[in-house]
Amino acid sequence: QVQLVESGGGLVQAGGSLRLSCAASGLSFSSYAMGWFRQAPGKEREFVAGISRSGYGSRYSDSVKGRFTISRDNAKNTVYLQMPSLNSGDTAVYYCAAAGLIGTMTSPDYWGQGTQVTVSS
Repeated sequence: QVQLVESGGGLVQAGGSLRLSCAASGLSFSSYAMGWFRQAPGKEREFVAGISRSGYGSRYSDSVKGRFTISRDNAKNTVYLQMPSLNSGDTAVYYCAAAGLIGTMTSPDYWGQGTQVTVSS
């Protein structure tokens, strides 16, 4: 049974930072590209960042490019999302996802349950 378990969300003031983690089990972690998505209230779920199986390739949405950093530790079956300089526009439920390739992250094979990030102004 595949499980993706996110952690690290919470309430933070604008300008603050958070690091999200996603621990994976039940799958060959290094065989999957990993990604982060988010869904704000009343909006559709959107792609935030993705990282290749090896960790050498990554992609970001325009809204977080240059600000957020995705990374992974294949020895720990964990993917991270470092989020500095948070603003109210980053408030959302953040989801971890796994896909066969970073190019197929538009249709992930697996999803986590999500972790809430709330940025107060």
